[in-house]
Amino acid sequence: MMIQITDQIAIDEAEIKMDFIRSSGPGGQNVNKVASAVHLRFSVADSPHLPEEVKLRLLKLAGKNITENGVLIIKAKRYRSQEKNRKDAVDRLIRWIQKALVSPRKRRPTSPSAASRERKKNQKLHRGRIKKLRRPVAGDMD
Repeated sequence: MMIQITDQIAIDEAEIKMDFIRSSGPGGQNVNKVASAVHLRFSVADSPHLPEEVKLRLLKLAGKNITENGVLIIKAKRYRSQEKNRKDAVDRLIRWIQKALVSPRKRRPTSPSAASRERKKNQKLHRGRIKKLRRPVAGDMD
């Protein structure tokens, strides 16, 4: 079965590996018995369904959630139910990929405006006056 990301991009559920573990947090005695937390693993580097530039952006965006092998790990333990945590993990994966699909706008260098240069100059003058007031007075040396 395919997980639809956009109209053009879908990933195969076989690419996603899920491990169910015991969760911390609410649930009372149930927490000690039921493996409701989900560790979702998705190999970004090996995915045949993602374009190369999206893979690179996703690897950069995910930061510490990516292993050195290029595997994205999502931990979902927000809910008491395994099914809700599973859906939460998949939804978060979809959001990560959708965020990576948006290419960043090219930054055009700009120069400071006249008003900002004037403000900066006034702040420097003000700061200098404050520092000057901290100096000892010339005839105050005992």
